[in-house]
Amino acid sequence: MSTDEYRKASFIPSGSFDLDFPIPDLIGTTEILTEEHREKLCGHLPARAEGYSWSLAFSTSQHGFSLNSLYRKMQRLESPVLVVIEDTEHNVFGALTSCSLHASDHFYGTGESLLFKFNPSFKVFHWTGENLYFIKGNPESLSIGAGDGKFGLWLDGDLNQGRSQRCSTYANEPLAPEEDFVIKTLECWAFV
Repeated sequence: MSTDEYRKASFIPSGSFDLDFPIPDLIGTTEILTEEHREKLCGHLPARAEGYSWSLAFSTSQHGFSLNSLYRKMQRLESPVLVVIEDTEHNVFGALTSCSLHASDHFYGTGESLLFKFNPSFKVFHWTGENLYFIKGNPESLSIGAGDGKFGLWLDGDLNQGRSQRCSTYANEPLAPEEDFVIKTLECWAFV
């Protein structure tokens, strides 16, 4: 078997097979995630997050609607972060970021980052390789995925308003039925 044949034979695309991922334990209380949500998301976690409990690092219900508060809660985190949003229309969607969220003058993160949505059906949008616009935040907004002036997921500084558009980082569909949405609840989960 040639090296190329071996590579092709041993390559199994992510998400193309069914494995029984154990549903993670939650440390903290969720107002958004169901067991089905957690089960579906488990199949798309990066290897360094698999098998860990999910610990609530930030919740708008507990910590308020403030991006600066979110950044403060992330300061000591060194794990990927699962950002889960429920909008006022009860749509659930979000992002998995390769690292904790913080303010930065430049984009940061890696291709482990992804976007996802549950409504009307579960879909995951992985990095296309098109650009490196993974995460960028400042006190006024947080962006995950970008390109051509559009953002895969954009949140305002009050964690009240958001926008989701197709972006070249993920070639995603908008995560909510309407491009602009109002956040009902936002939770950030770390893997510990």
